[in-house]
Amino acid sequence: MRTHASAKHPHDDAPDTAEDFRRLASLPPGRLRDTLREQIIEAWLPMANRLAGRFRNRGENYDDLRQVAAMGLVKAVDRYDPELGNAFESYAVPTITGEVKRHFRDHMWTLHVPRRVQDLRNRVRFASQDLSQTIPGRRPTVAEIAEHAQMSEEDVRAGLEALESFTALSLDAELPGSEDGYSLSDALGSADPALDVVIDREAVKPRLQALPERERAILYMRFFADMTQSRIAEQLGISQMHVSRLISRCCSRLREQVLQDVA
Repeated sequence: MRTHASAKHPHDDAPDTAEDFRRLASLPPGRLRDTLREQIIEAWLPMANRLAGRFRNRGENYDDLRQVAAMGLVKAVDRYDPELGNAFESYAVPTITGEVKRHFRDHMWTLHVPRRVQDLRNRVRFASQDLSQTIPGRRPTVAEIAEHAQMSEEDVRAGLEALESFTALSLDAELPGSEDGYSLSDALGSADPALDVVIDREAVKPRLQALPERERAILYMRFFADMTQSRIAEQLGISQMHVSRLISRCCSRLREQVLQDVA
């Protein structure tokens, strides 16, 4: 089998296996065909390893990436049709690269993606790889993928979006079109602290209504009318110390009752 680089191959490590693929396509299943298939795979492994090297330093072990790239090479060899007239590497490169990217998408999703969306992604990916043999030089359209994979165009768009969306955008990332460094975090809202006050008031309301009239009046004057303890004492004809004890006792009782309701 010839393994020297041919001038028509754009990759330096691409062996000349055109004749071998034609022989492989003509051979019936059996030992001879399996041997030739293994030789072709072995001849193309250096290129598969090089493609895997493009994905180094992305959080995945390089040896694992080489294995994934080798799996992509095997799929490319088994699916390649020399009768279509395209060079093998024009089909193998996107197939191997796609297999490595699929590995990242399947094992390194930042967010949980519904199984249906992952299935749509896989169907779109396989259809795109198949169509790349018949329409070289451009990407297949949504309509072409939908027809080939027997999917709706809406599902194809969802699958295409999933192909490019397996990582989360950093909150510090600058928004597209922003010229002043405006990031995603700048566009996010924050919790309104007043909401906690509303929740607390609603929780304590029935307990306040159950208090004796004098204690309820003292709490209203102190916390709603913003009166001082001395003014409350003068209005009720009691000492300021007595007012202080009543407020403290009422607040403690209300807090315990509300916490019991929550539990």
